[in-house]
Amino acid sequence: MRTSVNIPEGLLAEFDRVWREQDLENRSRAVREAMEEYVERHSRLAAMDGDVVALVGFDYRHADVIRDLHAVQHTFQDVILNTSHTHQGEWCLESLFCRGPAERVRDLTYRLRDFDAVRRVKVMVIRDEAAEPHGHG
Repeated sequence: MRTSVNIPEGLLAEFDRVWREQDLENRSRAVREAMEEYVERHSRLAAMDGDVVALVGFDYRHADVIRDLHAVQHTFQDVILNTSHTHQGEWCLESLFCRGPAERVRDLTYRLRDFDAVRRVKVMVIRDEAAEPHGHG
């Protein structure tokens, strides 16, 4: 199937440089791999239940969204254990260390993606082993 997408010129140039360095056959192959990785990452988060431990990292333009982001973080303070924040010019990088129901962490992640001023949201999730029963016999 053929399709077209609008991609910023700089991002496309960087993408092309990376797939060529990896000796992939062509751009289409690289795009398929990127799409598969995207689907896997988001499907895993969507399918999780029970308690999880997660790191939610995101970058954003500070002036455009900071008040709204603080409001979101207060809404989800039941699962956010700790935050880390660093500035890089007009952009900020923030990490949220979370523990709690997968549904709440998932909702937090999706809410962060709602903001145009948030460029990327990345999530690393593991199950909360301490909350799961251990089979000792």
